[in-house]
Amino acid sequence: MKRLENHLIGIDQGDVPLFSDFEDGGEMWTGAGPRERRRAIRFSEPFRAPPAVQVSISLLDADTDAAIRAELTVDTITPDGCEIVFRTWMNTRIARIRVAWMAIGSLNHDDDWAIN
Repeated sequence: MKRLENHLIGIDQGDVPLFSDFEDGGEMWTGAGPRERRRAIRFSEPFRAPPAVQVSISLLDADTDAAIRAELTVDTITPDGCEIVFRTWMNTRIARIRVAWMAIGSLNHDDDWAIN
């Protein structure tokens, strides 16, 4: 469980395209085997500590001739941002995907002391 240590809580969110590989014959559409795409997200302002980040697929355009195999995760969460990671494998063909994300965490307060 992530404990929030002050009363100043921030929620940041967005909806970002990860890729659109059907337009240019990219590997998610034409390839096979393990494939991965990453997208860096920068929060609108830094959190006090790494926030909790939730991701979900908001658009999925996939070929249905094979099983749809997909994993969507978040990596490298810092107070300033994170990386959204999408993976697929075998003969799954993904034309495009868009991901919604939401970060919730403590914010810095004007009364916080920064001792070096």
